[in-house]
Amino acid sequence: MPFLLAHLSDPHLAPLPRPRPSELIGKRITGYLNWQLRRRFIHDRRVLDALVDDLNKHDTDHIAVTGDIVNIAAKAEFAPGAAWLAGLGPARNVSFVPGNHDIYVAQAERHAAQAWGRYMTGDSGGTGFPYLRARGALALIGLSTGVPTRAGMATGTLGERQVAALSALLRDCKRAGMFRVLLIHHPPASEAAPHKRLIDAALLKDALASDGAELLLHGHDHKAMLNWLEGPNGTRVPAIGVPSASAAPAAAEHAAAYNLYAIDGAPGAWTCNMIARGIGPDGKVAELQRVNLVRGAAG
Repeated sequence: MPFLLAHLSDPHLAPLPRPRPSELIGKRITGYLNWQLRRRFIHDRRVLDALVDDLNKHDTDHIAVTGDIVNIAAKAEFAPGAAWLAGLGPARNVSFVPGNHDIYVAQAERHAAQAWGRYMTGDSGGTGFPYLRARGALALIGLSTGVPTRAGMATGTLGERQVAALSALLRDCKRAGMFRVLLIHHPPASEAAPHKRLIDAALLKDALASDGAELLLHGHDHKAMLNWLEGPNGTRVPAIGVPSASAAPAAAEHAAAYNLYAIDGAPGAWTCNMIARGIGPDGKVAELQRVNLVRGAAG
């Protein structure tokens, strides 16, 4: 049977708990005002719950969440985030990587590690990024682009150390004959404004061009995306993004959706079929598209 992997991103859990007054300084105050004036009308918990209910109807083997559970990284947001992750499944079956909202300010990294650490820990039990989780023939490799930035900025950074460690993992997993899936928040290819991009995307692209991967999943841009990145020896790596999992169809440009990936085969003969499912104007979840990612054909 194919391995069934689900991917959703950017749930931006609503409602936003009331921050402590001491938290509403610096970047958080601008984020809080942005939430009250705009974002709270976009991110709807009922939409998110409907999407997850639909996902639960499929017999998935694993669920990947690529960041931005919280909104301004107030301390009161992390426990609800942990409860939401637990609702998806046990930590062995759910992998998470942080986004820019999860590491909104410097102290947020510690809160995220305490609340969600078991969902972003590799099989070795060690902490830090990249992490590796082997699930059948799949190698799930989690990367972190979440770094604190100043107000008005939503950029991400990997850093040379993390990319060097990634390259080593990609080579090891290839030698083991595994289907390599990268999980990252910021996309390496994006049309977003510079203040929202992955600053060192070139480093990641170089690593993929040299060492390859079978699939890269991301969030951040809040829309359905498919970009083909250069791999070694003329191969291509599909980089796929999804809309925010809580985006209300009446308020967001791209309504909430998630993807399913049916992965089967062996090295040199992998099959990977993507099924996109999303919420329509009627609030119901339906199939949106099917794509054969080996052949690049859409249906």
